[in-house]
Amino acid sequence: MTRVVSLFLPTWSTDRLRRKLGDAAPPPEAPLVLIGRDARRRVVTAVNTAAIRAGLRVGMAATKAQALVTGLITMDADPKAGAEALERMALWAMQRYAPIVAADHPDGIVLDTTGADHLRGGEEAMLDEMVQRFRTSGIAACAAIADTWGTAHAVARTCASPTLIVPPGANAAALAELPINALRLPVDTVEALQVLGFSTIGKLGATPRAPLALRFGPEIARRLDQALGRVAEPIDPIRTPDLIEVRRAFAEPIGAAETIARYIGKLVEQLCGLLETKGLGARRLDLLLHRVDNRIEAVRVGTALPVRDVKRLTRLLCDKIGTIDPGFGIEIMNLVAAVAEPLGMKQTISSLIAEPEADVSGLVDTLTNRVGETRIYRVAAVPSDVPERSVKRIAALSPETLENWPADWPRPTRLLKSPERIETVALLPDHPPASFTWRGIRHRVKRADGPERVFGEWWRRDAEMVAVRDYFIVENEAGERFWIYRSGDGEDTETGSHHWFMHGLFG
Repeated sequence: MTRVVSLFLPTWSTDRLRRKLGDAAPPPEAPLVLIGRDARRRVVTAVNTAAIRAGLRVGMAATKAQALVTGLITMDADPKAGAEALERMALWAMQRYAPIVAADHPDGIVLDTTGADHLRGGEEAMLDEMVQRFRTSGIAACAAIADTWGTAHAVARTCASPTLIVPPGANAAALAELPINALRLPVDTVEALQVLGFSTIGKLGATPRAPLALRFGPEIARRLDQALGRVAEPIDPIRTPDLIEVRRAFAEPIGAAETIARYIGKLVEQLCGLLETKGLGARRLDLLLHRVDNRIEAVRVGTALPVRDVKRLTRLLCDKIGTIDPGFGIEIMNLVAAVAEPLGMKQTISSLIAEPEADVSGLVDTLTNRVGETRIYRVAAVPSDVPERSVKRIAALSPETLENWPADWPRPTRLLKSPERIETVALLPDHPPASFTWRGIRHRVKRADGPERVFGEWWRRDAEMVAVRDYFIVENEAGERFWIYRSGDGEDTETGSHHWFMHGLFG
């Protein structure tokens, strides 16, 4: 089942213009639109947030927009620069999320993420990450995923806030109540349909097609069939001259797994030859298989370190052959190094001097491509005294960091995801509890060490300026050791609630 993501970037063009103009840019609360040409008509090609609130939209006639909003700021659009910027964003998305990505002009990006979402932790996690990354860059974004480009496009622009997942096979239900302007029809066609009383896609789809085709041509039926999955709508993946790519066309379509594996090996060998001439190693490979029915099957594999080993890369790609549906045959195979990095020379260690270090990168690559990038990791220290902020996840083979945990006080082998409230019997303010109850079990404290005082991080928020925690290592009668703390200094209520919490367990 194909899954397509549509990223809607409603104000990215005007936001980009404001960043370009700097201090000369109009205030963000002022309605701003960019004006371009559609044949002989002057139309709105981009709007900012204030213009959207005022009821303006892309595709509206420029004269109508100026009549609706008093004091509207208009600027001439630069279609070429806008298209290039959108394609750069699409290229970034291709390198990070999926092998089949294209710009969805004028205000979006479309991605075929079939089989790639598990690498990002699933569809929901993938959409959330996409939206958050664009917001971090100052670009508002909405994202939707569905079985077809048309459905994802419509949902992303009408009801995704900011993300929405359309379940497989639910295209018709998702489109039924959406307005017809979400169907990617020409503006004049939409306006004419609205005059005739059509307001929703469901109502339009239930109308006999012959009269609509006689008046408006085949476009309405084509868009409906594409959105509902009755007609294929292939995505032409973005490509740049910088990408290292090899291609193989077949006189007769191929489909057998053994044949596909054989040609994968040949393509990998060619690609590694090109990488060697540039001194690069592949970090991410995309295998695109063009079927005779105009569909593209895609396989993506990644490596933890730059790799130019033909056997390893071939094995990683061949492990994915079971996910390929050749249909009635594959006529073209493309292998692309979506991400390539410099591959330095490495001296082989002589066994007469030292034993070579074990290379686990192959194992890490195999596991990562099977279960996802987010599930293979290691932990690293973060310079923070607050325990839950002192740990972060990093890639399994990331270089060593210079940070480490405090050596003055021991840390538990298991830190709870979040502190859990416990009931205690304790003498305030400096003594550990004599007993505590955690998860319904009462523990009598036999030995204790502490307190270790941890102060809040005042630069994060004002409430932490005076906040403190007093941590104790306590041992019960069975020899089990726990890491507990009191919120506050035991005297001043402004420093904390004075409640006790369980935060970790020692081995």
